[in-house]
Amino acid sequence: VQLVESGGGLVQPGDSLRLSCAASGDRGRIECSTMGWHRQVPGKERELVATISRGDRITYAESVKGRFTISRNRGRNTEFLQMNNLKPEDTAVYFCNAHCQEQWSEPSGLSEIALDYWGKGIQVTVST
Repeated sequence: VQLVESGGGLVQPGDSLRLSCAASGDRGRIECSTMGWHRQVPGKERELVATISRGDRITYAESVKGRFTISRNRGRNTEFLQMNNLKPEDTAVYFCNAHCQEQWSEPSGLSEIALDYWGKGIQVTVST
């Protein structure tokens, strides 16, 4: 399973960005349950930004509550992060992650695996 982020870039304080993350695989059917976003600044640990569960239960870091909105398109194993009123302290590499189950057929029968996956990250820079 591969997770690919898109939508990052350079914006000014107060601007908005919408990040997207799509899960795909080349062996069979994929179904992702909990999906989320983390971010990391050089020299600091990766921190949780937001998560959304299979039942659409949502959590946010205190620093982004009221400004960021996480959503998902479950049928397409895609998630989004709408970021409004961006601040310079939001500057970071944003990583998509998801717990996904992949099923595929082999001569011996149906095989499946469920793991946590991470995207490669996408840069978001908020600066004047």
